[in-house]
Amino acid sequence: MPQLNPEPWLTILVFSWLMFLILVPFKVLAHTFPNEHQAQNKKESVTEPWNWPWH
Repeated sequence: MPQLNPEPWLTILVFSWLMFLILVPFKVLAHTFPNEHQAQNKKESVTEPWNWPWH
């Protein structure tokens, strides 16, 4: 029965996992975002209560 022979698919499985575990993380970590986020000022904004005309 050919499906019990692990030689063809085991090699493909091992090499594909090696690609995922070795090469892909470096490519993902090397990705840079075009718009770096900027830190906002830390002081809190003052909110005013709404003036409801029907209340």
